[in-house]
Amino acid sequence: MDNFLEISNVCKRFVNHVALDNVSINVPRGKVFGLLGPNGAGKTTLIRIINHITMADSGSVVFDGHLLRGDDVYNIGYLPEERGLYKKMKVGEQAVYLSRLKGLSSMEAKKRLKEWFEKFDILDWWDRKVEELSKGMQQKVQFIITVLHEPQLLILDEPFSGFDPNNADLLKREIMELRDQGHTILFSTHNMASVEEICDNIALIDHSKVVLSGDVDDVKNRYKDNTYYLVIPAKAELQGVEILSQEQKRNKKYLVVRKPAEETNSQFVNSLTRQTEILSFTERIPSMDEIFLRVVRNGEIK
Repeated sequence: MDNFLEISNVCKRFVNHVALDNVSINVPRGKVFGLLGPNGAGKTTLIRIINHITMADSGSVVFDGHLLRGDDVYNIGYLPEERGLYKKMKVGEQAVYLSRLKGLSSMEAKKRLKEWFEKFDILDWWDRKVEELSKGMQQKVQFIITVLHEPQLLILDEPFSGFDPNNADLLKREIMELRDQGHTILFSTHNMASVEEICDNIALIDHSKVVLSGDVDDVKNRYKDNTYYLVIPAKAELQGVEILSQEQKRNKKYLVVRKPAEETNSQFVNSLTRQTEILSFTERIPSMDEIFLRVVRNGEIK
């Protein structure tokens, strides 16, 4: 697979703290890559190294086929978790100023900004001061500034923080469109539902180490545990079946059951049908939220 970023054995230590311990991650080109982990795991330090804000003690970062250089920052769009707009400046004036720092001319910046402001329905705020905008509106502005110079790599740190569901959905659609246009996106979040919706691949960092990585669907399949959702008639009773949970609604029972590891699905279903009618039988795939907790809280590495 063609990787846009190849992070190899990166270490970073501060006075009394190991922030990154031999971290290796490959970020495929043109994909949304989820960088996950609890607070203090090392995600922000890694992002700062990629942005050339700080330097690794050892290891390497290959950026688009070459060792990371200082001028690569012009091909990166970085939306930090802590937003940094100047409150007293007018929105349009500030957006143009920050876009010029990324190499756009004033004329080109204004042209692109007007298009994005119309798309995000904030053109009326062009001449208002930033402090007059809601938090969500400010985040829209900063997202636009982040992507305006069309960088090959976008780093988005908790981009949905503070957004209502409608605006979060708008942003998700834009992220997916940017991916489809060929941009590579490094996406850091604690929102596992967002990970399932938009990420192609993930890496989970815990205590400064990568403890889990891979394609999202492959990771979820790794953590399957032979459990199934089962719906049967309310009056039915099952014998010899491990039932993990059940509830009854009207004339149906909704159960979570565990299939014996040595049995095939067909064998298990046949044993169930000998006892009752099966209204529904579906494999239970763990959510990314569940996997995150199993890895971080219980150390369950697969």
